[in-house]
Amino acid sequence: MDVIEKVLEVMRTEGQPLNAGKIAELGGLDRKDVDKAMTKLKKEEKIVSPKRCYWIPA
Repeated sequence: MDVIEKVLEVMRTEGQPLNAGKIAELGGLDRKDVDKAMTKLKKEEKIVSPKRCYWIPA
């Protein structure tokens, strides 16, 4: 499973808006990798932000 899939899985499992630090912690991932994955997901419009710095799957 690549980092992007893991980020989405953590977001779906938690069911609430999460920031990158919390996603990294819950998924056991490196923060820099999470940031890169989230940047790509934002461009592809697969995640949205209900409030500043917190994200949920689109």
